[in-house]
Amino acid sequence: MAVRARRRAAVALGLVGAGCAVLGLALVLAVPGIVRDQVEKNVRIDPSSISFNMWKDLPIPFYFAVHFFEVVNPTEVVNGAKPVVAERGPYVYREYRFKTNITFHDNDTVSFLEYRRFYFQPDMSNGKEEDHVVVPNILLLGGAVMMENLPGFLKVLISSALSGLKQTPFVNRTVGEILWGYDDPLLTILNTLVPGLIPFKGKFGLFTDFNNSNTGLFTVYTGVKDMHKIHMVDTWNGIRKTNYWRSEQCNMINGTSGEMWPPFMTPSTSLEFYSPDACRSMALVYEQPGEFKGIPTFRYVAPKTLFANGTDYPPNEGFCPCRESGIQNVSSCRLNAPVFISHPHFYNADPVLVEAVGGLHPTKEKHGLFLDIHPMTGIPMNCSIKLQMNMFMKRVSGITQTGRIKPVILPIIWFSESGSLEGPILKEFYTNLVLIPSVLEYVQYISIALGTALMIAAILLIISQQKEARKRSPKEQGLPNGSPQYSETSPLLQDTNTQNQTETAKA
Repeated sequence: MAVRARRRAAVALGLVGAGCAVLGLALVLAVPGIVRDQVEKNVRIDPSSISFNMWKDLPIPFYFAVHFFEVVNPTEVVNGAKPVVAERGPYVYREYRFKTNITFHDNDTVSFLEYRRFYFQPDMSNGKEEDHVVVPNILLLGGAVMMENLPGFLKVLISSALSGLKQTPFVNRTVGEILWGYDDPLLTILNTLVPGLIPFKGKFGLFTDFNNSNTGLFTVYTGVKDMHKIHMVDTWNGIRKTNYWRSEQCNMINGTSGEMWPPFMTPSTSLEFYSPDACRSMALVYEQPGEFKGIPTFRYVAPKTLFANGTDYPPNEGFCPCRESGIQNVSSCRLNAPVFISHPHFYNADPVLVEAVGGLHPTKEKHGLFLDIHPMTGIPMNCSIKLQMNMFMKRVSGITQTGRIKPVILPIIWFSESGSLEGPILKEFYTNLVLIPSVLEYVQYISIALGTALMIAAILLIISQQKEARKRSPKEQGLPNGSPQYSETSPLLQDTNTQNQTETAKA
């Protein structure tokens, strides 16, 4: 009875193992589809998805930090000396983003306006908005370059007007004024003497049109019908390409609006987006894998070719006229003002630019931008986008205020926009899109391993029973007397009987 019980146990063990193995194999086939469906359901732009509210109103703390380059030798610069700057700041603002006019269309797209609001954070800043900083007089020096080809008598007239207004090539203004605007009578003079040169009125500031303003009307794909197109821009302000640049490729509006990307990314996937502030599409490249608070990520960075000139990188020829590599001329989309963008401190730029200005110290750790993306969903976990605003200035004949200033690309400010997923949003994201898929993946392999182990155990148990059966006596095996295994007519017993008979006869 014990033998039969053990045999039944071995069979049952094998059946359970086979069942576990089959379940594991079934999960191997089913889990990828389940995970994919779960991801697609929760990342598409749909009110029922987990990421919709994150897309609609950015729920995570996002910060806008500004660093100023104060000119420490303004008088010497006017007389032809090399500019020397000292970095001031950061002056940090909490940035709130929210979408309005959200309209879904029949062609699987949605339109929206995204607004930005900035609130100063004294506790996170190294200084106050009332701090005074010496910077170039952008209206005067920028305007001088823009007026360089005007008739000489008109430039002399403008210069006289500037003298009457006591305009100087460098100004001492507060942080708040430089960023968000101040009243400057020079605007009125320039608009009167050179109509259309600077086609705006009111306050002048670097980010006057940023606060409480939108970035234009984006129309992007929702991913409901085609997940490969999710977040990709269909049109911006009703157009699919701009007219700022000199080539069709440079004018193309490619990628997303810069908030999320299509899911299921690989290291070969580039991170492309359209930036209204830079007036162009940009593409970041994969650098390395990583992890953010337990969530696997891909880190993307700017390639060295991003702001390369047309000589070093021919596809950028359309962004010219170009100067040294590492800066991009954006005058064509900035009212023809001599404005250039770059990485902070001219990181990844031609060393000539760094050497032309004292006080610059570019490093990747401080000045390189990055985005950490969850590759399965295309949602950023942690990011810090950094850019620098520069101005080209020089002596302009007829405008006496420009003195003997030598041609130079002078940094004005650099800023970063940074944020990371945290709090309840991070927990919900981790549970639904990381933890559950990971558990399903572990279950499938555990089932296969457990099933295989149980089947091996059953096989070993059966083999062990067979070995024990061979070692036991016939009676212990419970076999009848007539069994062939111990019959008296068997060859072994026959030999024994013959030998006994012979011994009896001799006696």
